[in-house]
Amino acid sequence: MKPDDSKFSTIPVGKLGIIAMQSCSELGKKVDEYLVKWRKERENKEKTSLAFNEYQKDTYLINAKCPRFGSGEAKALIQDSVRGVDLYILVDVLNYSIQYSLCGRKNCMSPDDHYQDLKRIISATGNKTKNITVIMPFLYESRQHKRSSRESLDCALALQELNSMGVNNIITFDAHDPRVQNAIPSSGFDNIMPTYQFVKALLKSTNDLQIDSDHMMIISPDEGAMQRAMYFSNVLGVDIGMFYKRRDYSTIVDGRNPIICHEFLGDSVEGKDVLIVDDMISSGESMMDVARELKRRKAKRVFCISTFGLFTNGFDKFDECYKEGVIEKVITTNLTYQPPELLEREWYVSSDMSKYIAILIESINHDTSISALLDPTERIKARIEEYKVNHTITEDL
Repeated sequence: MKPDDSKFSTIPVGKLGIIAMQSCSELGKKVDEYLVKWRKERENKEKTSLAFNEYQKDTYLINAKCPRFGSGEAKALIQDSVRGVDLYILVDVLNYSIQYSLCGRKNCMSPDDHYQDLKRIISATGNKTKNITVIMPFLYESRQHKRSSRESLDCALALQELNSMGVNNIITFDAHDPRVQNAIPSSGFDNIMPTYQFVKALLKSTNDLQIDSDHMMIISPDEGAMQRAMYFSNVLGVDIGMFYKRRDYSTIVDGRNPIICHEFLGDSVEGKDVLIVDDMISSGESMMDVARELKRRKAKRVFCISTFGLFTNGFDKFDECYKEGVIEKVITTNLTYQPPELLEREWYVSSDMSKYIAILIESINHDTSISALLDPTERIKARIEEYKVNHTITEDL
């Protein structure tokens, strides 16, 4: 996927600038490399005009950091000018690998710490930017998106806070519940689904798939994941099944009601490759329980596909499931932190999202439509046809 240069003859809304927070530094570097490459290769007769000032640069990354005092308090420091810049801030609130010193002790940064640093960076711009777009792949506190009793509404409050600080647009991926955008109805909010990248990763990593309703099936692990499973089912042209969770609502363990069992609704999975599709793998227990249930029902191979691979309880149980033949592959994106030991796992496939984010930034900076990027149906169908002929796919269309 390469941007259509004909769309980028329009004048940019401002000089492009990217702040990749420390939590998102690797992803930010990849995004920057794509943008630098595309703009240097692009033939635009107007690019030497004043309106295209600083259009071609060696990097669009802006130096910024959040140093901390010995007490654990922090401040933001932006070391390059942001006046008139169309600014994009990338932040991964789930990156637990970053540590800071607190009274001589090492603390791992929590989502709350990352969110506070994001606000510090926004504050440090001094309202001098042209626009501010926050690219937050995993939406902060998105699992606390609704009120069931006397509970906080953390995600809604965070969105309103960012809006009040001058953020023009928020881009997130596969939000747990995209309706949370109702908290900021007059502001930009884009919820991006990485379906196309998942299909690419699956087709490139497996050369013997038979993509039809006789040999493949999409599985939703619970009722909340049905919408994304239905989309997968429609674009792949295969059937769908669903599990629903029976929970013990009289008990709370680790902040949630424990699952008693999984009940299945759907046709037979016997002899079929099945794709379990969900927004996140947290501890992975639910995903592995579903995989075991599918194997018990004589499914051929089980592929676990999830936007965010958190693996909060480590990888040992996934290793066991792979050795036992319960799972074939686990595919997640690089939108959140990936430990080096995860990338070494034989069962793991990483879906790279850097090119997609670069195209989104390029499109928004030129104030062009991103509708085609949000609906990848035709691109997915083209890749499936290519795969049926070659049993693999090329990198780009």
